[in-house]
Amino acid sequence: MKHGNIAASRFKPAWWLPCGNLQTLWPYFFRRKMQVDLVRERLELPDGDFIDLSMTANAGSPIVTVFHGLEGCVDSHYVRPLLAAVEKRGWHGVFMHFRGCSGEHNRLDRSYHSGDTGDIGFLVDHLHERFPGVPVVAVGYSLGGNALLKYLGEADRSEYVHAAAAISVPFVLAEGAKRLNTGFSRLYQRRLLGLLKRKITAKFSTRNCLFNLDEVPHLNDFFSFDDNITAPLHGFAGVDEYYTRSSSRQYLKSIGVPSLLIHARDDPFMTEAVIPVEDELSEFVQLELAEVGGHIGFVSGKVPGYAVYWLEQRIIKFFDRYL
Repeated sequence: MKHGNIAASRFKPAWWLPCGNLQTLWPYFFRRKMQVDLVRERLELPDGDFIDLSMTANAGSPIVTVFHGLEGCVDSHYVRPLLAAVEKRGWHGVFMHFRGCSGEHNRLDRSYHSGDTGDIGFLVDHLHERFPGVPVVAVGYSLGGNALLKYLGEADRSEYVHAAAAISVPFVLAEGAKRLNTGFSRLYQRRLLGLLKRKITAKFSTRNCLFNLDEVPHLNDFFSFDDNITAPLHGFAGVDEYYTRSSSRQYLKSIGVPSLLIHARDDPFMTEAVIPVEDELSEFVQLELAEVGGHIGFVSGKVPGYAVYWLEQRIIKFFDRYL
């Protein structure tokens, strides 16, 4: 059986951002907000819930769907710049908020998780029905990348998605949770868990729930939060089953869609142990591995203050082959 390819990335980090944490933090704090006109639309789901979309112009042109990371939204630092690049290229950008991430609580008790592929599939099917004959490609960042790769590997999606890109994916969720509970990475964990705990507390303040709401403030790592909140809300027996079933690495060998994976060895959200080897990749999967790049960072440039954000350039160039 043929397997995929792992190659050294051509990304060259800015000399003034020489490590993963700086690469991760710079665009979050210092990247200027990109202006792009977007149209908001709500899709009703078969189970009575909803997802909110934000779309660029150029409807009827090739479609680039975008899936965000944990607690991301259309205003995340990596989203609008990609949508602007997509629109400039003449394509139609469609950004999907996972349930509860568009500024409004979703209706059902369940929300979204790292292995949740149902809503991705629903959106892709909807786009094919709405724009028949128009090619669709997909981009996923972090959690969204994990879910996208799992979706692609669960079944043959080649008739639905022409190509895919996945950025800074936590291929093995347990390893990611372990890394986020050590050293400087605990700061990322603290911020993300703070967002999750505030949201879950507000959502269930007026409804019954499967867990003890008084315990939520004391869930201070992802293992405990996912074991007590994420797993029961989404039908898993516990955190081990959730992480095992939802990790995307086991699905990579089954992907039949041309897929570009961009990853950095110094990603502070996970250890190098998550990185797959070539015989775990299908022949359609290309992994570009950078020594430095951080988590959804990949900032280059010769002069501080004049950063070059490489990710959008690389993603657009990759999709040019298929659109």
